[in-house]
Amino acid sequence: MNSPLRKKLLGLLFAFFLCVLSQVVQPMQSYASLPDEVQVFAGRQADVRLAVPAASSAVVDRPDIVGLDHQSALKVTRQEPLHLHPQQTGHAKLTLKLWGKIPVKTVNVNVIPDLRVVPGGQTIGVKVKSAGILVVGHHLVRSNPDEQKSPGEAAGIKLGDLITHMDGKRLDGVSGVSEAVELAGKRNQGIDVVLKRGNETIKTKLTPAYDAEDKAWRLGLYIRDSAAGVGTLTFYAPDQGVYGALGHVITDMNTQTSIVVGSGQIVQSNVTSISKSETGDPGEKRAHFLKESKILGNIERNTAFGIFGKMSQNPEHSLYSQGIPVAFSHEVKEGPAEILTVVDGQQVERFTIDIVHVADQSEPATKGLVLRITDPKLIDKTGGIVQGMSGSPIVQDGKLIGAVTHVFVNDPKSGYGCFIEWMLQDAGVMMKKGQAKNLKAG
Repeated sequence: MNSPLRKKLLGLLFAFFLCVLSQVVQPMQSYASLPDEVQVFAGRQADVRLAVPAASSAVVDRPDIVGLDHQSALKVTRQEPLHLHPQQTGHAKLTLKLWGKIPVKTVNVNVIPDLRVVPGGQTIGVKVKSAGILVVGHHLVRSNPDEQKSPGEAAGIKLGDLITHMDGKRLDGVSGVSEAVELAGKRNQGIDVVLKRGNETIKTKLTPAYDAEDKAWRLGLYIRDSAAGVGTLTFYAPDQGVYGALGHVITDMNTQTSIVVGSGQIVQSNVTSISKSETGDPGEKRAHFLKESKILGNIERNTAFGIFGKMSQNPEHSLYSQGIPVAFSHEVKEGPAEILTVVDGQQVERFTIDIVHVADQSEPATKGLVLRITDPKLIDKTGGIVQGMSGSPIVQDGKLIGAVTHVFVNDPKSGYGCFIEWMLQDAGVMMKKGQAKNLKAG
């Protein structure tokens, strides 16, 4: 065979090899991007969308735990969801096979006990006390006409720091600070201070300065130990006796740092009026705590997904007397839904919305949904989403799927929501991924 012909044949073979290789490598890379783990509820069909890149089939190793439309193997397409039939709690492995032959991806399927919660929507008053005293500013102390300083700033204390101890004594609030400062000042001694800055614990010594004008000893710090506001109850979980609300973290208005909860409570609240949202100016619910406000629950945690604590019964004005199913993030879809919220007094109402975007979140993250208010009555009353509406539950196809969290400042009819899955995990009523692997079949 002459040299030019040999080169031509080699070139054709190489091109053919590259073509075959691309048909294998590209799908393999796409399979790698599929989730490693999904959770489903026992006894409830789950539709899982897997964007498989090529003709594939699925098989499970434990059909007694997860069934596939009563078949041992099932064809998987990009367009149609995979119908899973969880039989009992436990753990199964779902294997995807390229062209029905080559195993390319194993997805762990965790079947957890069915869960139902009562959607909220009630406007609540939030009273929270921090686990220490929060530094929200510095101020100068004038000891004499020629000298002014901030002892707190000199000691390296920063805005957002949480002071937990003074001279070995735990601080429950600002009430005990002035006495400690006065005593240290008169003794001309420094105060041993323990504070938290993020996840770091810091020790320092703080020496009070005498304010010649006020004739008192000062630290040169502005401090606060409590906060109050209005939000919306998202859900009540009757079997666990807990609730979730707000859908986002409570932060201090001055420092924008999250408040570490020492204690707190949520109470009944009454909406008196609405300041409508306009482009560039988010509105707000105006509400007051009732004179004899009933305490609905305590506050134990303040996380990126809201506040959580104990609640003993379904609050008044609920639209639901029984729990409804909840949806995992992978079950949420674009399209019509509704939110539950209060715009007048204490009456919870339903309002229509459209979910216009669903983020692909396999791990907890905020801003899971983008929603748009479509209900003419709500738009007329509020202009869209207003402050105080955060936490309003989102219901789609009879399932609780999430909560309203933020408004778009430049488009108040639109905003963000978080998936209910992450709120339920922070409330302690739903297992996090990985925990379900320890379940045994019943």
